[in-house]
Amino acid sequence: MIEIDPLPGVGAQITGIDLSGGLANADFALIRSAYAEHGVIFFRDQDISAEQHIAFARRWAPIDINRFLKAHPRYPEIAVLTKEADQQENIGGAWHTDHSYDQVPAMGSILVARELPPYGGNTVFASMYGAYEALPEEMKRRLGALRAVHSARHIFGKSAEYGKARGGRIGNAEAAERLEDSVHPVVITHPLSGKKALYVNSAYTIRIEGMPEAESQELLAELFAHCVRPEFSYEFEWRLGSIAMWDNRSTWHWAKNDYHGHRREMHRITLAGEPLSA
Repeated sequence: MIEIDPLPGVGAQITGIDLSGGLANADFALIRSAYAEHGVIFFRDQDISAEQHIAFARRWAPIDINRFLKAHPRYPEIAVLTKEADQQENIGGAWHTDHSYDQVPAMGSILVARELPPYGGNTVFASMYGAYEALPEEMKRRLGALRAVHSARHIFGKSAEYGKARGGRIGNAEAAERLEDSVHPVVITHPLSGKKALYVNSAYTIRIEGMPEAESQELLAELFAHCVRPEFSYEFEWRLGSIAMWDNRSTWHWAKNDYHGHRREMHRITLAGEPLSA
């Protein structure tokens, strides 16, 4: 029997389900509802192959193949995120939301643990539902009329230090340079839950559209600091057999880089989304 247990700050853990086989429609509907409501869902003690990972993802939406991450040698749908024992920098080691730089941002991602260090390597998630709800009413009204610009060039472009520090694990600077900046509402109405969520992030949001630069940076800095308040977050401790599925429209995440000298390998599939509206 499926059980859905909400977690403090953000997310829910789902038990009583085996993702390696086909899900009954009723079970999938329960999981989908939990995903929409909580922003990130976690599964434990799962044993799924790459093919089953792909099949589960396709149940949700078309797969969005990331243009900047290293692909699995046999399954291009799967991005492989590794940190070798002798490497210092991990991937995703700062607060961010995947794909906000796209004109149609990704719906979410399904991350499977394949090799874990003996300690560390947790992922912290933050709720943008919670962040929005905690704002003063005056700030909600102010943000409701604003749109923000998102870009990938300063992360993945030719002059980006982020890509250089991670060697061949990320790439395609030419694609980043060609990518047109996207503009999205600062506050969105989530397409699945209908709830309001903040939609800015400290990795890819570069300015507020139509606002003087100094004022824009001041407001973004205030929002970024607000979004990572502890009451909106939950730290997920990875174990073999763990799967996390997060919604890029309603959460942030941060992969902790605290396991130097050990290898970590994660397999991620990203799901295509839909245009966002206020």
